[in-house]
Amino acid sequence: MQSTAAPPSDAAYPRHPRIAVGAIVFHQGRVLLVARKNPPSQGLWAIPGGSVELGERMTAAAEREILEETGLTVRAHTPVETFEVIDRDEGGDVRYHYVIVDLAADYLHGEIRPGDDALEARWVSREELALLPLNPKTRQVLKKHYNFP
Repeated sequence: MQSTAAPPSDAAYPRHPRIAVGAIVFHQGRVLLVARKNPPSQGLWAIPGGSVELGERMTAAAEREILEETGLTVRAHTPVETFEVIDRDEGGDVRYHYVIVDLAADYLHGEIRPGDDALEARWVSREELALLPLNPKTRQVLKKHYNFP
């Protein structure tokens, strides 16, 4: 019997871990977050970012991903946190395996417009953060490194 399921994306069921970056950007006391369109963490609010391309420096990847996901131009710099995301399916096979480096980044210019992998993008205040369905790692990183909130 042939499966009717869509073929897995390039990121799903990888043969090796993928390297990804996120950019932690603050502007006027608010943090830049996106509601993720695709797995992993689909539908949750998170630090924006994505995969590093072959030959691309992490800072350049973070700047490109932020532009693609939010329409904003940022300057990425210092690594803040490195962690893994390993997601297994019901059979125990690795569906996603990312090694993610979150970088601090400075807002330079632009108006937010969600694109690419983002359902929505916006600047989020301390008060709003408590009301959003937030990726647990995003909450942990913001609290640990920025005391936000």
